[in-house]
Amino acid sequence: MDDVAKVREKIDLVSFISEFITLKKAGRNFKALCPFHNEKSPSFMISPERQIWHCFGCGKGGDAFTFLMEYENMEFPESLRTLAKKAGVELTESSYRKGVTSEKEKIYEINKLALKFYKYLLLEHKAGKDALDYLLNKRGLKKGTIEIFELGFAPTLPSSLSDYLINRKKYKAKDLILAGISFERGGKIFDFFRGRIIFPLYDHRGNILGFSARALNEADMPKYLNTKETLIYHKGSVFFGLNLSKEEIKQKQNAILVEGEFDLISLFTHGIKNVVAIKGTALTEDQVSLISRFTPKVTFCFDQDVAGFEATKRSLPIIEQKGLTAEIVDLKGSKDPDEAIKKDPILFKKKLSATPNVYDYLLKFYTSDNPTDTVEGKRKITDEILPIISKISNEIVKEHYTKKLAGQLDTSVESINRELAKQDSSKTKDRIIIPKNESKERRELLEEYSLALILQNENTNLAKAVEDEIKKYKFKIPAYQKISDALFEYVLDTKEENFQKFSTTLPTELLKAYDFLYLYPLPKFQNEEKQAEEIKKVIKELLTLYLKEKLKDVTLKIRTTSAQKEKENLQKEYTQILSLIRDAQV
Repeated sequence: MDDVAKVREKIDLVSFISEFITLKKAGRNFKALCPFHNEKSPSFMISPERQIWHCFGCGKGGDAFTFLMEYENMEFPESLRTLAKKAGVELTESSYRKGVTSEKEKIYEINKLALKFYKYLLLEHKAGKDALDYLLNKRGLKKGTIEIFELGFAPTLPSSLSDYLINRKKYKAKDLILAGISFERGGKIFDFFRGRIIFPLYDHRGNILGFSARALNEADMPKYLNTKETLIYHKGSVFFGLNLSKEEIKQKQNAILVEGEFDLISLFTHGIKNVVAIKGTALTEDQVSLISRFTPKVTFCFDQDVAGFEATKRSLPIIEQKGLTAEIVDLKGSKDPDEAIKKDPILFKKKLSATPNVYDYLLKFYTSDNPTDTVEGKRKITDEILPIISKISNEIVKEHYTKKLAGQLDTSVESINRELAKQDSSKTKDRIIIPKNESKERRELLEEYSLALILQNENTNLAKAVEDEIKKYKFKIPAYQKISDALFEYVLDTKEENFQKFSTTLPTELLKAYDFLYLYPLPKFQNEEKQAEEIKKVIKELLTLYLKEKLKDVTLKIRTTSAQKEKENLQKEYTQILSLIRDAQV
């Protein structure tokens, strides 16, 4: 047995996937809302017997390896190593080496060495003296805090890190460019970060994806510089600090969102550890999807300026789409969380323990900032707040704020609803619409349903009871026809009461179709007799559809043929098919 098979055998798929998403029992299977696309009704199914999963909404499916690869955006070698560690399987050298040479793995290795270099310069080398002084004295950090967050320093020399990695660690210049820590100009290699304090950007699993760097010299622009997009780093998919805060976020069931690294570090050092930094003022869909794995609630704690306020408003539709609750910290009197908590930690924590819902906050903000008893004031308030209310997906919540706004403006709910209708009819074009899969023909859906009914029951007597009806039908999908033929051949030969071992007799090319049918969501039946009746009813409709399609083909041939003898034969066939359709509908 190879390493992959050993790992697959030791990982229980239901237990493993339940670590990431909430599962519910559904007959012999488990179901959940799919983590790979937005949906309101569960279409993600897992089979404990088959140790497979499939989503009937987006079509993705597989085993523990494919789930981890999809969920964590991993390549196979990394998923193998992760699951092997979880399963307690020691990988052979050949299995381990499969991933080391991949480009992504190489970037991870380079980032580790780069961080080690940056940390050494900040804490142990004279080149980092000014940077360390800035952090300890101007920013008020302790050495222990610097070590926890693994801050470093990139020297002002043009290529010190590049030279170290090329000459001492034997990396090629193209590898460093691929990792985003170096660039080429005039045939020479230069360090991407120079004269800057370094913040490592980890994913939630502890891999270093890239770096954020703050200029030590206030005159240098930009103030903050991030690693350019690489194979593993995408700015809109990463939080600073999530690797350190995820457990606290899970425990508190709340993630505090701040803008910058120093905001997060200040809150952390004051004992507030359920916090992440979004790296700017634009919360992205990827970031919301990521944080929703750990908490159902977020608390906005952005800078107290126009940019921070607008960022909160822009983030709400994305938060809504994921079904998260959002609250907000009022930082009035401070420019940002860093300043607020340093100025008065007790007051900040008091505000944090009584955060209003973000919609209540915004409604209060706009009605306090504008007169509610003048036409102009009412217009300004509605211009600001209605676009926000219109994006609330929960109709009960939307009605709540509609009534609240109507009361504060002393107007009717009907007037507010009419204005909201205008908002709905002129929604911005940049709103994301999830494309639907092309709908399948009814015949294909019925083929899936009928075979799923038989295969999932695994009862030999039930299969034999519907054998005559199903053999009259020719499946449109070749794989289903082959599975059907193989099943009834197996049932004919077996003496067992069930055919649980049937899948082991199928050729490899049919297993994907079989797995799909095995996980197909089915209704509950009172007994096997009712299930047999359902199968016969479905087969009857399938046979009717099949015969009607055949009748169309024959009708077309009759119209287009000129040979009299052939036309007569087609007329006979037409009459026979009509008779079969009548019989099928009885």
